[in-house]
Amino acid sequence: MSHYYSSKQESPLDLKKIDVVLRGKSFSFFTGSGVFSKDKVDYGTQVLADYMQISNTDTVLDLGCGIGIIGRVANTLTKKKIVLVDVNERAVALAKMNTKDLENVLVLVSDAYQKLKEDKFNVILLNPPQSAGKKLCFQMIVDGKEHLLSDGSIQVVARHNKGGETLSLYMKEVYGNVETLCRKGGYRVYKSVFRE
Repeated sequence: MSHYYSSKQESPLDLKKIDVVLRGKSFSFFTGSGVFSKDKVDYGTQVLADYMQISNTDTVLDLGCGIGIIGRVANTLTKKKIVLVDVNERAVALAKMNTKDLENVLVLVSDAYQKLKEDKFNVILLNPPQSAGKKLCFQMIVDGKEHLLSDGSIQVVARHNKGGETLSLYMKEVYGNVETLCRKGGYRVYKSVFRE
């Protein structure tokens, strides 16, 4: 059986549109079967979208982008390049549909950072696939060091009492710092800054 973090999806695509308000703006997204939270914008993604810190000169990586919600909202905050990656080919196809008019957005099929080679960013955004296991989530956090510019940040949303606390402690261990950007509905957004 395929999961939303599988590269190929077996179910037929059941395309639909959802509407949501994020950061005070209205958005519509195409979604469908075989992707994470296919019927609505999950609460963790909403919290990350509302509280992520991006300046208008930041380059951004949306890691595990799903249907492209975070990347699309990030596009309202920066004029620079935004790269969206996901291992799920169907999610990437939907993310391309959801960002097709945005010139500074690139969407790629990539297993985490695999296709990014030397690319470095000011901000990496992650709603980690916790159901895929702690090992994978830890790997996504530590490998971020190779893809962050100096003083860049990795920002991670998670349910604090459902593994988020463990992730935040690991971020502190890897980056030497972690702060909580918000606490909402059991979720927190953790931010670590990379200093060379």
